[in-house]
Amino acid sequence: MSKIVLVEDEFIIAMVLEKQLQKFGYDLAAKVTNGKDAIDAVKTHQPDLIIMDIKIDGDMDGVDAMNEIRKFSNIPVIYMSGNSDSGTRERASKTGPVDYMVKPIPIQELNNSIKKGLTKNMAG
Repeated sequence: MSKIVLVEDEFIIAMVLEKQLQKFGYDLAAKVTNGKDAIDAVKTHQPDLIIMDIKIDGDMDGVDAMNEIRKFSNIPVIYMSGNSDSGTRERASKTGPVDYMVKPIPIQELNNSIKKGLTKNMAG
């Protein structure tokens, strides 16, 4: 079973995503709300994929957290954001994401991106 770390600070969205990920057969290794906990969760759980919200609690946003994670891991990441501005997308693109999805995200599209990311992880 593929392990996923979910980084989402909105409680309801995190709950819905957790249920859907379980329904699709993924193991939610960790569900965290900020960049520091995301970095720690990746180090601890060594997931197969990260689903990262851009705007999260704490001093760093999702892109900053991924920049830190990239210093020790090439784990595939899917970004989620309520914001589609080009500056944020450009910053995110430098971390080599599988996808950048703008909320609200159709759950089947998210699952397709997860499958793509897991395939990339197995190949890489």
